Amino acid sequence: MGAFLARPAGPGPFPGVLVAMELFGVSAHVRDVCERLAMDGYVALAPDLYHRDAPGIELPHDAAGRERGFDLLHRLTRDQVVHDVRAAMEHLRARGCVRVGMVGLSLGGHVAYLAAARLNLAAVAVAYGGWIPATDIPLSRPEPTLALTPGITGRVLVLVGAEDHVVPPDHRRMIADALRAAAVRHEIVEYPGVGHGFLCDRRDTYDAAAADDAWRRVRELLAEELAEHGPVRSR
Repeated sequence: MGAFLARPAGPGPFPGVLVAMELFGVSAHVRDVCERLAMDGYVALAPDLYHRDAPGIELPHDAAGRERGFDLLHRLTRDQVVHDVRAAMEHLRARGCVRVGMVGLSLGGHVAYLAAARLNLAAVAVAYGGWIPATDIPLSRPEPTLALTPGITGRVLVLVGAEDHVVPPDHRRMIADALRAAAVRHEIVEYPGVGHGFLCDRRDTYDAAAADDAWRRVRELLAEELAEHGPVRSR
């Protein structure tokens, strides 16, 4: 399995953060997220979840890219993804990262929620993760990924736009209800007037104000949950 790794300068040890890719693969945007996390003092690793069918693929943010991305998405199974995320966690721990957090983008938001329920992640940021309460994709079968919520042991931050068609209002309510019922430490932040993919400055739906606020919250989450396990830089 290929992956993109970004790490701070210096000997460390540093905390680790997995970055779960968007539908378009380990894209320039995903790599930028890794570099940004490395600047904050984290070893950031983005595994290539398409490595079985299209290793190294990077799709454009257009209709053709989405069509190909959905084709690849529907080939991903839950067991495959959990296996890949576990392998990525083990790689970070081999580099001295005792506890690991995760940031997931769109498809990766779903992956991050699933990983939080199945693996020992200290903190997870779910950015507009789709299909979590549904069974539309193999990742969310046989039972919806939402049904696995009681397995979450870390802290969860959910970031979503109020106009997000991939994460509609009823799905947001179901996610909130499940997190509360499972007594998961969590926060859900909804941005008025904002659509899907607002963190990605390569998309028409990019929203600078929402992205800035979301990044502030992600940085706070990771610093509070991971900082005691290694040096984290402030800026």
